[in-house]
Amino acid sequence: MTRQRWLPRPQATALLGAQLAAALPMRCRIDLTGELGAGKTTLVRGLLSALGHTGPVRSPTYTLIEPYQVAGRRLYHLDLYRLSDPEELEYIGLRDLLGESAVLLVEWPERGGRALPTADLVVALIVVESRRLAQLAARTPIGAALLARLPND
Repeated sequence: MTRQRWLPRPQATALLGAQLAAALPMRCRIDLTGELGAGKTTLVRGLLSALGHTGPVRSPTYTLIEPYQVAGRRLYHLDLYRLSDPEELEYIGLRDLLGESAVLLVEWPERGGRALPTADLVVALIVVESRRLAQLAARTPIGAALLARLPND
């Protein structure tokens, strides 16, 4: 199951994040792909804001992971851009995170290689001229259910 949506402004990217938040199960993994500046962190910011997070949301490029406790749930924002070897995921506690009832939002998942299991949903943000296109693809039944709950914009 796939969908796509044009995101003409950063506000539209944040809105997509808010819509994902409204459909989010208690446990899932969402991979966020796209080049630098495509809007991955903007989408995460919109998602967290919709859940009630009021603090800053930074890309965890240097820390690799930022934990959030919001709306009675645990979320982890991972940025694997600076990962030099997928084995490093063991050192940041990926196995423990995958065992939790939590939402994992993973930027640059391709850097994790086979150390990462299949994502429930992949959101590819593609820059086309000055606009962005979001391609959403469910990879598991959890992802399909999440995608089915999104509005058809």
